[in-house]
Amino acid sequence: MRPGILKAAFAVTALLGSSLVFAQNEPPKPDKIVINDSGGDMQATMRKVFYSEFEKRYGIRVVNTSPVDLGKLRAMVQSGNVEWTVTEIGGEDAQRAEESGLLEKLDLSIIDLSKFPKHLQNRQYVFPKSVYSTVMGYRTDVFPEGKRPKSWADFWDVERFPGPRTMRNAPYDNLEFALLADGVPPEKLYPLDVDRAFRKLDQIKKHVTVWWTTGAQSAQLLVDKEAVLGTAWNGRYYSAIKQGAPIAIEWNGGSIKESAFAIPKGAKDAYWGQKFLALATDAKLQGLYADIIGYPGLNLEAINYTDPKVAPYLPTHPDNLSKQYWVDIAWWNKNAAAMNERWQRWMLQN
Repeated sequence: MRPGILKAAFAVTALLGSSLVFAQNEPPKPDKIVINDSGGDMQATMRKVFYSEFEKRYGIRVVNTSPVDLGKLRAMVQSGNVEWTVTEIGGEDAQRAEESGLLEKLDLSIIDLSKFPKHLQNRQYVFPKSVYSTVMGYRTDVFPEGKRPKSWADFWDVERFPGPRTMRNAPYDNLEFALLADGVPPEKLYPLDVDRAFRKLDQIKKHVTVWWTTGAQSAQLLVDKEAVLGTAWNGRYYSAIKQGAPIAIEWNGGSIKESAFAIPKGAKDAYWGQKFLALATDAKLQGLYADIIGYPGLNLEAINYTDPKVAPYLPTHPDNLSKQYWVDIAWWNKNAAAMNERWQRWMLQN
């Protein structure tokens, strides 16, 4: 028995020793970290789910600032006076920030992305925080079961699916939707055939009675029956549906895109920023977050911890995810200015 006891004792000592080394190598805990986000309902939900859990787990306060601002991020990094530990950042701005050297590299020994979609698992600088989709919505009292639009080709078919439409007053998503309506397969969308897209948009233009400019407006137009078919961010339609509006979402051809977090280059307490991002991968916490706000995280196991009544309204539900395409952020970064200019000219045409 004695050799066995000694062996066990050595094992415990080694384990404690390695833990002690880890603790000694871990930077001291600061009083606080600063997370910059977009504010509003998102910030309130992040506070309820993720920020409070981080505070409880590590004893470090999370202080919030807003809004998200690429210009301010750049100024902070260039001046060496970085106030944020972590910042939210939009998909296109995230790529610009990465290319400009404004971000710390993610520590993938701390942050586990193995349960995320494969194309996101080796991210170097930008943490995929959550996703949202621009989708088609329609009134179920106008289009009864069996006579509902199922594709962007149907959206363009004003004879089979009559009634006023609403779309966003911007080229984003609309160029892709037009190409899908014209028969381009999702996997062959990029690089976008812009001339073909605008020719297809010419066909639907006069049937779009309102070009929306805010998220709140997009869903309300269907609620008020100013339009019977439209586009909106999925969470906007979900909010209206929860309140009893006769609206349904069609996920086929949905435009899926990321909201992201990143650690600014030179951030104070960057290690604890990495630890926060590691916590943000937690499937159970992501499930709770999605229950509240309707914009899920990208741990694909989070759907198992989401309310079954909510899950069908999320872009990451297996039945929905496979029907959508991922926006090519690199293409839009390169072409956004030209597309916005062309869009404005197109809107002024009769």
